[in-house]
Amino acid sequence: MKNWFHSWRAAVRIARRDAWRAKGRSSLVLAMIALPILGVCALDLTYRSSELSPGERLERTIGAADASFRDGGFGGQPILQTPQGDNYSPAKEDDSGGWPSGSADLRKALPAGARWITDTQGAAKLTTRHGLLQTDVRELKSDDPIARGIVTLLDGRHPQKADEVIATSAFLEQSGLSIGSTVSARNFDRPYRVVGSYELPDSLDTAQITALPGTFLAPYTKAAEKAGALAPGSSTTYLVQHAGGFTWNMVQEINTKGIAVVSRAVVLDPPADSEVPLYQRSGWGDFNSSPAADAMLLVSLGTVVGLAMLEICLLAGPAFAVGARRSRRQLGLVGANGGSRSHIRAIVLSGGLVIGIAAAVVGTVLAVVLTLALQPFLEEYMGQRFGAFDVRPLELFGIALLAVLTGLLAAIVPAVTASRQTVLASLTGRRGVRSTSKVLPVLGLVALLLGGALALYGSLVTDQFIVVAGGSAIAELGVVAMTPAIVGLFGRTGRWLPLSPRLALRDAVRNRGRTAPAVAAVLAAVAGTVAVATYTASSDAQYRAEYTPSLPHGAVSFFQMEEGGRDVPAVTDAVQRYLSVETRADVSRVAVGKPGCPPWGGGDGCGRYEVVVPAGNECPMWTVDDASEKFTAAQRRKMIREDWRCKESRGGGIYVDGGLLVGDARLLKVLGITDPGAARALAEGKAVTFHKPLVAKDGTIGVKQITDLKAADEAATNRKPVPGKVSSVPAHLVTGDPATYGLQVLMTPATAKAAGLATAPVGAYFSTDRLPSGEQRQKLDAELAKIGAGVDLTVEEGYVSDDSLFMLALTIFAGLVTVGAAGIATGLAQADAEADLKTLAAVGAPPRVRRTLSGFQCGVVAAMGVVLGSVSGLLPALGLRLTEERQQLRFHEQNLAEGWGGDLTPPYVPIVIPWETLAALLVAVPLGAALLAALVTRSKGAMARRAAT
Repeated sequence: MKNWFHSWRAAVRIARRDAWRAKGRSSLVLAMIALPILGVCALDLTYRSSELSPGERLERTIGAADASFRDGGFGGQPILQTPQGDNYSPAKEDDSGGWPSGSADLRKALPAGARWITDTQGAAKLTTRHGLLQTDVRELKSDDPIARGIVTLLDGRHPQKADEVIATSAFLEQSGLSIGSTVSARNFDRPYRVVGSYELPDSLDTAQITALPGTFLAPYTKAAEKAGALAPGSSTTYLVQHAGGFTWNMVQEINTKGIAVVSRAVVLDPPADSEVPLYQRSGWGDFNSSPAADAMLLVSLGTVVGLAMLEICLLAGPAFAVGARRSRRQLGLVGANGGSRSHIRAIVLSGGLVIGIAAAVVGTVLAVVLTLALQPFLEEYMGQRFGAFDVRPLELFGIALLAVLTGLLAAIVPAVTASRQTVLASLTGRRGVRSTSKVLPVLGLVALLLGGALALYGSLVTDQFIVVAGGSAIAELGVVAMTPAIVGLFGRTGRWLPLSPRLALRDAVRNRGRTAPAVAAVLAAVAGTVAVATYTASSDAQYRAEYTPSLPHGAVSFFQMEEGGRDVPAVTDAVQRYLSVETRADVSRVAVGKPGCPPWGGGDGCGRYEVVVPAGNECPMWTVDDASEKFTAAQRRKMIREDWRCKESRGGGIYVDGGLLVGDARLLKVLGITDPGAARALAEGKAVTFHKPLVAKDGTIGVKQITDLKAADEAATNRKPVPGKVSSVPAHLVTGDPATYGLQVLMTPATAKAAGLATAPVGAYFSTDRLPSGEQRQKLDAELAKIGAGVDLTVEEGYVSDDSLFMLALTIFAGLVTVGAAGIATGLAQADAEADLKTLAAVGAPPRVRRTLSGFQCGVVAAMGVVLGSVSGLLPALGLRLTEERQQLRFHEQNLAEGWGGDLTPPYVPIVIPWETLAALLVAVPLGAALLAALVTRSKGAMARRAAT
């Protein structure tokens, strides 16, 4: 034991001294190992610090209160809730599927002796320097001790008067306002002065203002209703302090009054699941991840970590080999003085241990320092403040151990190689001749065949992605193991090459111990890049083929439904001002109730409409509760294919409420509908429809105006006719299957008026002579932001792929790894070939030979790795795409067999080779690596007498 300790201590001292002497090489290896450790440690610190404890989360939601009370919305009926108060439902289950509705009196649930404040939240469009901004509005006495922790005051003071507010820093930044500015709301001219700025620790990006309770939302609601706008909604929470807090039993008692409670005591010390009635209800499931999913996540994470460690070992291994080669005389002296092969191995392994420990320390310390320094930027990026800066020593220690293990693994092969050198060869500098291992290529071939068979089985027999991925990983490891033998095969092409590339290839083949790891490192990086690029390009081609346009190419539309389309003229003017408009078609919607009502109903005096499907035109499958019980699969399939009542309208387009718009023939022109009878029918006062089931036997369509929404919902639940007034309009049916982009019915304003239908402006459609430029879109977006209207703008540009930047990043990553690995191999080759270079110089070789030889050495390694990696990377991508094709084809056939699908066209799952990426990898990357190596290599080396051998 004592001898073992002393020998390793001496080995570590020697390795430390060698690392200090070769600072450049040591720094390179240290950086390769430390950078991943830095990233993982920083990620761990950021995640743990942003992961709030229950106490920290309570402080940000209920402040210093013991509990928060909020209305469950079930009319005061008893409820059941989770201990956290984030989920609840009525205590009495209704078999009809309906839930009670209404509000409860929160004050009746407050216990005697409790102190409370209210926290009311709503929204409004506030005036800014740029126009209007949709903003959250809060009413809270923010300086009350109960509210401590909910908001963080940054500057100024809390509001003290009814006309004072404080605003978040995000609101001040977006609005262009500052402390001392005044702000008001649309339809509400009362000014409020901003007296302070604050932030919400859990939502830094939220634009919000806070006023005193009762000073903003109530008068704003009255003003909005007076102006004919829909009253804004709001919700109120009571923040309650009570001696002793609120136990779980108290929470359940309050639940009987229809009030949901978030109790500090219960959240910090939750009851057992068996004591929570909601958890005992049938159908209530545990939505946490399953053990199988957790195991799959661990396997995936382990695979990623293992491949990353393999990549680092392949890159760092040649660097340790450089150190061992340059220290061979020192290692020979150790052997000459009685040192055994184990001592030699210990010295080289200690180099990996020293670098690994240094990388672990540097990576961990830098992660802590950088996370602390970048904390404000990380918080801004994540949109929330950290809780406590949470350092978990065991987790950081485990990550640091990976650095030590990586360093040791990277030094194993150089250590074994150095220990096999004879003392005489080490002292004289002779490398000797060593044959490559014959076992490793065989094992690699077996792994390649086994992995390829697994990937083929996964893609053609099963539908399991994990089988394809696992087989591909095994096959790639097999190729890595076969790399020394494959490098030897490349050497046979040297006879046809000029002098410099022939020397470079011969040197790479003769010194496979340093060439193979570098080639394998390039292979691994390029294989991953090619696999992801092929899969991404294939998926992109599929998405392009499946893309359904929302409008004709180049067309533009917008919808603005707030406040009865009040801002439609302003938005229309902005679109015409900034885009190259050819044809403009204004459209309106059918309005039921007050002018400011939304199209979907809601609010007092508001209703909705629907286009009636006559009883004889309803698809039989849609009139029963369960079509699978009423009809066989063959019957369903026949109805979908042959019964015109069951044919769905052509897909795509933008959402049109009810499918009905009020406009004129210009809309037909914008949408590219050329049916001559359609324009003539509009001129004759008829409605134009594109959906045959909507047309009754008498040639009319019916539009039902629904004013009693509650009765309508009950009737729909019970499958009864919805009560309402039906207006019949003569209709013209457009035959064929034109692309209508979501439009089912079009009628003119005069036709709607004659039918007794009120209308409200809703938007416009435009045809343009060219697509808008980026500058035009930016100007239009800025103008719409000033208007402050909720605009749903659509510009049909066709399919636009967003993967080009991702593909470029992949190519750059693979290129950097390739250049780095080839550079390391080239540096080792130059160290080994110094004697040959001196001989070339002595016999009169031009100085450029040294530079070109270095460039070709780097290019040869890069080219071999890129070629092998490109071939290896295609296997997993092809396997995954074939698996996806099987899954989609099976789903398609299952739909056809069960009678739910009428489309006989099989799914299109193409496999596309990314030739641009492959060309960049196969040509540009090796060429760039060779040129870079040639440029950084000196043409003239130091002249010296060749050592006698």
